[in-house]
Amino acid sequence: MNYRAYQQIIRRKSRQISVGNVKVGGDAPISIQTMTNTLTTDVDGTVAQIRLAEKAGVDIVRVSCPDQESTKALKEIVAQANVPIVADIHFHYRRAIEAAEAGAACLRINPGNIGSAERVREVVKAAKDHNCSIRIGVNAGSLEKHLLEKYGEPNPDALVESALEHAKILQDHDFHEFKISVKASDVFLAVAAYQQLAEVCDHPLHIGITEAGGLRTGTVKSSIGLGSLLWAGVGDTMRVSLSAEPEEEVRVGWEILKSLGLRHRGVRIISCPSCARQGFDVIRTVQALEERLEHIETPLTLSIIGCVVNGPGEALMTDLGVTGGGAGRHMVYSAGKQDHTIDKGDMINHVVDLVEQRAEAIRNAEAKALAEAAPAAAAE
Repeated sequence: MNYRAYQQIIRRKSRQISVGNVKVGGDAPISIQTMTNTLTTDVDGTVAQIRLAEKAGVDIVRVSCPDQESTKALKEIVAQANVPIVADIHFHYRRAIEAAEAGAACLRINPGNIGSAERVREVVKAAKDHNCSIRIGVNAGSLEKHLLEKYGEPNPDALVESALEHAKILQDHDFHEFKISVKASDVFLAVAAYQQLAEVCDHPLHIGITEAGGLRTGTVKSSIGLGSLLWAGVGDTMRVSLSAEPEEEVRVGWEILKSLGLRHRGVRIISCPSCARQGFDVIRTVQALEERLEHIETPLTLSIIGCVVNGPGEALMTDLGVTGGGAGRHMVYSAGKQDHTIDKGDMINHVVDLVEQRAEAIRNAEAKALAEAAPAAAAE
């Protein structure tokens, strides 16, 4: 059997909703989210943080709105952001209405937590009036009292039951533009809850391992949990929750999606762990290239291998490659073929130049193909 058959991920079929201009669910690409950690009333600081996340490739950004001053500031933030903004609301229904009026593309709110049926009706009306979707956000750390009494502790059944109870409230108000999350800090609990929820509804799912930890620990936990779900076809939008800057969450999210072949952006570096055979300092070279190539958005692959044991083989499968050689001279590969040699001292600058040139060539070829296809499409 061809090994590529194992690479195929069959995504769960879900309804599609809109979060601003970003489609979530259905056949839309899995979107990457993060959340600002500045005071929302600090408009300049919050926008600056959103800009860094945008540069890293974020699709959707969530902003907390705990008080009226924050929802007032939200209007200015929305006006300056280049991506849809989700307003994070917990209990006060007025904040949800104000956020919808301020231009939020989505409200993160649990309808069962905001009070009377009349208040729910007002929030739903505001969402409908302002083309605002909703995310039902269930969390193992804040489950409803009656569910904790029923199940004794947070478990997949409790998380799913909570999510469906909130969903029914919206459906009873003829509101269907919503997605659901059932997050937990425990990987097993979160994955099991999402798997169970995916089997009993077709709502789009926002996946995440909440409170995953710092950059290293949280990346590992999120990669295991989110990777398991995505590999099984579960998940329409995602956040990697880290005790780190928001743009780091975005970068890790992209790496997870890229490693599974679900989305492609920027340079994917294939590099060896290095050993005594290396002809150059692989670790420092890769660190420098990751930093220098961060601005490249065009998808392409680059292999950086310290010696000739695996270098030529890896270069066969990448757009560009470097293999360490003797006497300080290293082989550069292009499209899997030997192209030229480079001296160790010039290698990093040279590789950056090659990548930039290749990215520009790819962009130009894509633009030409689009231009040639346009007349044919118009004729149809």
